Amino acid sequence: MLPNRLQKYLQLPKSTDDKYSRGVVGFITGSDAYPGAALLGVTAAIRTGIGMVRYFGPEAVKSLVLEARPEVVCEPGRVSAWVLGSGLTAADAERLSVAFEGPEPKIIDAGALEICNFETLEGRAILTPHAGEAAALVSRLDTHIDRAAVEAEPEIIARQLAMLTGQTVCLKGNVTVIANPDFETVSVGPNPADLATAGTGDVLAGIMGAILAAHHDDFDALDVAQTAVLLHADAARRLSEAGPIAALDLAEEVRHVVAEWRT
Repeated sequence: MLPNRLQKYLQLPKSTDDKYSRGVVGFITGSDAYPGAALLGVTAAIRTGIGMVRYFGPEAVKSLVLEARPEVVCEPGRVSAWVLGSGLTAADAERLSVAFEGPEPKIIDAGALEICNFETLEGRAILTPHAGEAAALVSRLDTHIDRAAVEAEPEIIARQLAMLTGQTVCLKGNVTVIANPDFETVSVGPNPADLATAGTGDVLAGIMGAILAAHHDDFDALDVAQTAVLLHADAARRLSEAGPIAALDLAEEVRHVVAEWRT
C-alpha cells in the first residue's frame, strides 16, 4: 500500500468529475524508429486513471496508437501535463518546443533529456533518466562522467542533476533515487529485476504523467515520482508471479494495483 501522505495521488473519481477535471495528459512520444514507446506510455496513463490522453506524433504512430487505444485524442486542445521524449531522438527537437515553452508541468524522459535547455524551460518538471542517460546529462551540463560513475553513487548524481537542472530527478535503477533542488531525497527499492526489459521505462513515464496531470494544480514532484515508482514496481511484482514480463502487459497490470490502492 501507499504511505498515507501519497494516498491523495490515487483517488476514486467523484460524481461531479468530468474528463477535464480528472486531468488531460499530453504525449509527445514515439517516432517512426520507436513507435512502441507511444503505445506503452498512453496505455499506462489510461490504466492509471486519467480523464483524457492526447497524443501528438507522426501519422504512422498515431495510427498504431488509435488502433489499440481508440479513446486517445490526436487533436490539439487543453493539456494539464505533458509526457515528453520516450522513443524520440535529437531529430525530433522541433516537436517538443511547444511543450518546453508552455507552463504545464512535464515528465521529461529519454530523448527529451538530451534536447531540453533547462535554462529556458518553462514550468516544473520531473526528469526520468536511467544511469546511461544521467551520465550523458551530467556530461552535457557539467563534467564528463560515465555510466559506472552513476551506478556507483546514484544518490549523489541524482542530487547533482536536481541542482544542475533546477528540477526533480527520478534516477531509475534497481533502487530508484528521487531528488529535488531542495536537497530532499527518497530511495525506492530494491525494485523487481523483471523490470530490466525494454519499454518498462516508457510505462513508468506514462504512469507518472497521468498522476501529474490529475494533480497538476496541487502536487509535490517528489511525491508524484515516488507514487509512480511504487505503483510501477508493484505491478511488476504481481505480473512476474506468472513468469517473465513484457512492457505492454505491465501497462495493463497497473489498473489492478490502482483498483486496490486508490481511495
